[in-house]
Amino acid sequence: MEIVSTGVSIGMWVAFWVIVITALFIDLAILNKHHGHVSIKEAALMVCVWVSLAVLFGGAIWLFEGPRHALEFYTGYVLEYSLSVDNMFVFIMIFTYFAVPQELQPKVLLWGILGAVALRFIFILVGVQLLSAFSWMIYVFGALLIFTALKMLLQKEDEKADPGKSWVLRIFKKIMPIKTDYHGENFFIKDAGKWFATPLFAALLVIEMSDVVFAADSIPAVLGITQDTFLVYSSNIFAIIGLRSLYFLLAGMAGRFPYLKYGISVILLFVGVKMLASAYVHIPVLLSLAVIIGILALSIAASRVFPPQPTKAQ
Repeated sequence: MEIVSTGVSIGMWVAFWVIVITALFIDLAILNKHHGHVSIKEAALMVCVWVSLAVLFGGAIWLFEGPRHALEFYTGYVLEYSLSVDNMFVFIMIFTYFAVPQELQPKVLLWGILGAVALRFIFILVGVQLLSAFSWMIYVFGALLIFTALKMLLQKEDEKADPGKSWVLRIFKKIMPIKTDYHGENFFIKDAGKWFATPLFAALLVIEMSDVVFAADSIPAVLGITQDTFLVYSSNIFAIIGLRSLYFLLAGMAGRFPYLKYGISVILLFVGVKMLASAYVHIPVLLSLAVIIGILALSIAASRVFPPQPTKAQ
């Protein structure tokens, strides 16, 4: 299978992997030191570090590969990072459902991110190949994004998914029983000569599956910006490696930006329409980046300026 690329050098791939592996190691060391107890201030600082790292890497792409590649990277990164915010709220819901102790959450997030790093490469490679082999797939991806956007816009609060009813969890329970209590950091334990999974592994399993579902939306969205394998993958992974810090930041700020999900929905709608109209209208990458950032800024500002009023009890 040929990896589609627009000429990004092997050196950029090497630099990318060196940075990613180093960043994951540092992230692991910092969060493990805190044992899951990370303040909003500390989480915000770490988020700024990871965002700055992505900005610098985009600058390197600009310097060595040209401004067009850099703008596509930045647009893909901002798009993926904004979509990741919605996924983090799903993670919060999963941890709450399984009552995962705070000190064990970093371990689940680490393995979830490592799994995402591997799965994203496969999904992106397949997506790029599909677009390369079948030009009409761009309309399929565009329609998928529009459907997802409308579904998010129309979804009511009481219609959110129940992690305990995940089909992957139901299938796994037929293979191996799951204990109801935690056993430290263990994903599996042996009791009376029989192996059991712990709730920690159940939470990880549901998180991995939620990321697969999330990737089905986010990867087509980034492919609407660029079909270069390196740029799609690197923008995805740079967004992913900072998700543990982003999780702890959002966990401490949950509910402060109620309109953010609507902004994310509009972004998906914009990219979907852009893909459907790609044969007739060319939207410059810089304009796409400006639109995405503008929508995010408006949704955050609206959350602060016009917070929804609490519903009075009847």
